[in-house]
Amino acid sequence: MEIWHPAYIGMGSNLSDPRAQVLEARARLTGLPLTRVVLTSPLYRSRPLGPVAQPDFVNAVAGVLTQLEPAALLAALKALEVALGRPPRHERWGPRIIDLDLLAHGRERRSDAALTLPHPGIVARNFVLYPLADIAPDLDLPGLGRVAELKGRVTPEGLSLL
Repeated sequence: MEIWHPAYIGMGSNLSDPRAQVLEARARLTGLPLTRVVLTSPLYRSRPLGPVAQPDFVNAVAGVLTQLEPAALLAALKALEVALGRPPRHERWGPRIIDLDLLAHGRERRSDAALTLPHPGIVARNFVLYPLADIAPDLDLPGLGRVAELKGRVTPEGLSLL
């Protein structure tokens, strides 16, 4: 019997009609193998991070149940990014047509060159914590804490519901 694992996927875009890009990515998540979309957050507008001048982002989070192991799910997300038009090489902290991040996968904790779980940026990113709290406030991120508590440590500055 295959085991279904809860996983959470962050989605973001700030190019080519970002709202439409995130909605398309969210719709395409339903086509991932051995994966079922269970919950999706509202869309948020957020200011970009980093030193590159660029447009605001649209962000959301999806909660899924999956039989895929973390590396296989990440590979499926990267393939989906390419299918949605993201070039394989891109500027770090730069604008993007779509960004899909594996935020958490069950109780998995790992840190290697290919994948860190839970995602290392979660605790400082309101554009991840606010939508994640909308769908999973009681989620305990291994080694980080409960989502609702983590959300309470960041301000909503630069963030707005769409």
